[in-house]
Amino acid sequence: MKRLYGTIREEQIYSKYLKKEMPILIYLPPNYSPLYSYHLLIAQDGRDYFQLGRIARQAEEMISNNEIEDVIIIGIPYDNVKNRREMYHPKGQLFNSYLRFLAEELVPYAEDHFQTFSLAAGRTLIGDSLGGTVSLLAAMHYPNTFGQVILQSPYINQSILDQMSTFDNQHLKIYHVIGNEETNVETTNGVRKDFLTPNRDLNQLIENRGMTYHYHEFEGDHRWTFWQPDIKSALHYMLTK
Repeated sequence: MKRLYGTIREEQIYSKYLKKEMPILIYLPPNYSPLYSYHLLIAQDGRDYFQLGRIARQAEEMISNNEIEDVIIIGIPYDNVKNRREMYHPKGQLFNSYLRFLAEELVPYAEDHFQTFSLAAGRTLIGDSLGGTVSLLAAMHYPNTFGQVILQSPYINQSILDQMSTFDNQHLKIYHVIGNEETNVETTNGVRKDFLTPNRDLNQLIENRGMTYHYHEFEGDHRWTFWQPDIKSALHYMLTK
């Protein structure tokens, strides 16, 4: 059987919260039709996920093999490392504005331009490192908008653990991985941190919350070398037909 291919294109959306044009990468699956509704997957570090993670092509292969449901993927690239930290870090100057951009601007944009599911369970956020952090917090701040989140080696601190300890939404579905060698990670501001221990603490908290949850420690450290091959597992967990 001849394999069908989806399409990838780049658009821009103006954000009144971030006060700038935001580039977005959009993947539409093979045979996309506005007559059907699709799951929406939003990727922080969008260009990294499309290029280093090959997320669109990995999803397409799984769609072609009938392993997962059809999905629209929107990736949000960042300008530079400093801009990324300002948007993704909980103490970043643009953090709250970025959360509002995700929930109040990007999701409505997707709904206006494509046929997507309107329930939170039909929307997944994915991110690595600080991208995982902002994905988790966006899902916690907007539980009626985002119902699924994929965390690849997220940055976790005590404030996030405290928020999770009081978070009450058993409908949130989480896929969570961390490398067993991530004990001395150089962060974007040059400080080295232990990512493994707080992620294990987060694991314990989530398991006690009764959510649908997958946790795994892979053999490796804080690099795309290990995140890229994990994407298929994450997509399978979230999007199995």
